[in-house]
Amino acid sequence: MSGSRRLLGFLSPYSGALGLTFIAAVVASVLDGLTFALLIPFLRLLFGSEGGILVEAPTAVERLLDAVIGFAVGVDRGAALRNIVLFIVAAVAVKNVAVYAVGSRGASIQEGVARDLRGAVYRHVQSLSLGFFQRVKGGQLVSRVIADVDQACRIVSTALVSATQNVILVLVYLAILFSLSWRLTLLTLLLAPAIALVMRPILLRIRKRARQALHDRGEVTAILSETIEGARLVKAHGAEEYERRRFGDAIRHVFRQGVRAQRLGAVAHPVSETLGAALVLVLLLAAGLSAGDGTVGNMRPELFIPFMAVTLRLISPIKALSQFPVNAEIAVAAAERVFELLDEPPDDVDPPGTKQFPGMTRELVFDRVWFAYEQGLWALRDVTLTVTRGDIVAIVGPSGAGKSTLVDLLPRFIEPQRGAVLIDGEPLSQYSRRSIRHSVGIVSQHTVIFNDTVRANIAYGDQAGATLNAVMAAAHAANAHEFIERLPHSYDTVLGERGMRLSGGERQRVAIARALLRDPPILILDEATSALDTEAERLVQQAIARLLENRTVLVIAHRLSTVAQAEEIVVLESGRVVERGRHDELIGGGGMYQRLHALEMVTPRS
Repeated sequence: MSGSRRLLGFLSPYSGALGLTFIAAVVASVLDGLTFALLIPFLRLLFGSEGGILVEAPTAVERLLDAVIGFAVGVDRGAALRNIVLFIVAAVAVKNVAVYAVGSRGASIQEGVARDLRGAVYRHVQSLSLGFFQRVKGGQLVSRVIADVDQACRIVSTALVSATQNVILVLVYLAILFSLSWRLTLLTLLLAPAIALVMRPILLRIRKRARQALHDRGEVTAILSETIEGARLVKAHGAEEYERRRFGDAIRHVFRQGVRAQRLGAVAHPVSETLGAALVLVLLLAAGLSAGDGTVGNMRPELFIPFMAVTLRLISPIKALSQFPVNAEIAVAAAERVFELLDEPPDDVDPPGTKQFPGMTRELVFDRVWFAYEQGLWALRDVTLTVTRGDIVAIVGPSGAGKSTLVDLLPRFIEPQRGAVLIDGEPLSQYSRRSIRHSVGIVSQHTVIFNDTVRANIAYGDQAGATLNAVMAAAHAANAHEFIERLPHSYDTVLGERGMRLSGGERQRVAIARALLRDPPILILDEATSALDTEAERLVQQAIARLLENRTVLVIAHRLSTVAQAEEIVVLESGRVVERGRHDELIGGGGMYQRLHALEMVTPRS
């Protein structure tokens, strides 16, 4: 289904408002045509005919007006002119009230559709796996959710305010023109399709250019997001000039694509106006050639003047309609980018029938597990590992060995492509992701702190309703309470974007407090102290020691000194288990663990 049809599907909740808007558009268009038709009796009175509308060979418009404004017949000329003028003023006033209703309701519907579509996209994005976020730039996602949705939904108000109303106007004007002279009106209709034929190839190119321009804007958003998030790194490496050049290249590309798209869009206006002017001139020529005996184009003068006035008036809605496809193509291009995102298969959702995770009573088993992020490039190769309940198992190895990939299988961030993960003999895949993740705590070296209060950062997600006393108890256990109390508003202090008000050690202790508050039976520690100074590490290690009590723990370690007390150490290399055992067994084994340990001793931590 095309992007435009799918976008219109989001209009169904607003069918009632759409109906009222349509009625208002009909009223506005009919009254607009009526005000021009009233020129006929007005001109007839000016030309000196008695009683307004004559019965001599009356046209359909004249008969309708006679029925509508009979108050102009049978009174003196001055009173008739006054009555017609008052009727025109009243019609214009009511018409503009209807126009306002169309515009205001159209805006409400557009914003409602944008809200609903943006909400649907956000909900869908949350159903995608971590692999999707590793493939797609964050800036592109932001651009699609914000800018592209806005651009796509503009078609709603454009269709309501412009296209619908102008189509009705064209129909009303054509009805008036046919009633006045069907010959000249047919000539008008024969020439009108030339506009569509000329515009068709232009519109196809506009959609292509608009789609590319939207993609380029997404790239600009991505670069901006990266440089803002990495501001410390940019400054530390003196990369300001490099990033300025990179951003400058991106915005210049957007400029070029945008100018090309706007140039193509600008063609529509002069082409349609030129064709409209040519149409009027052809009508004047045809009417002039057929003039004779007091008529113009076989019409009496008081009819021909309104005919030409309506014909000229017809140019405006036709011109607006010629612009509508341009705007529609741009909106459809944006809608296609949004629906491409919605079409991503939701791979972080559970099928019907999944059970609630009851907890682990015996053991966790990785049974001959294989996993690849890209076809044929295996990050894990035939990994078999058993973790007994209550044990601490360390996973070590060089960078890229597959350590993080292995532990990501436990909370089902990723799924094994071969083999299985079992808990107490049951496949992990039969349990819902949410219930599993509720039982698994994760403390990473890449701590995420939200732009919210300390309390909200600790009592996050499924713990959002925790009491302040519970939050403070977790902070005490994490060695975080003391520095939190020194903050300007204690636990109500907003920590700023990415927690920039805190040091690395303080952020880490907030993350540990978050994990302690959840009290998960299974814990994943991803080198939680690798980037800390000695004092900060001491405080964090004390907090971690409390966190490890009475839990089953998987520890990813780059520094081997942190895992010497583990019940088992598993050494990974190129996605395979190459060694396993306790620290004392492996240190003299002459394998990968010994080499890693020797390297650490040669390059001690400063």
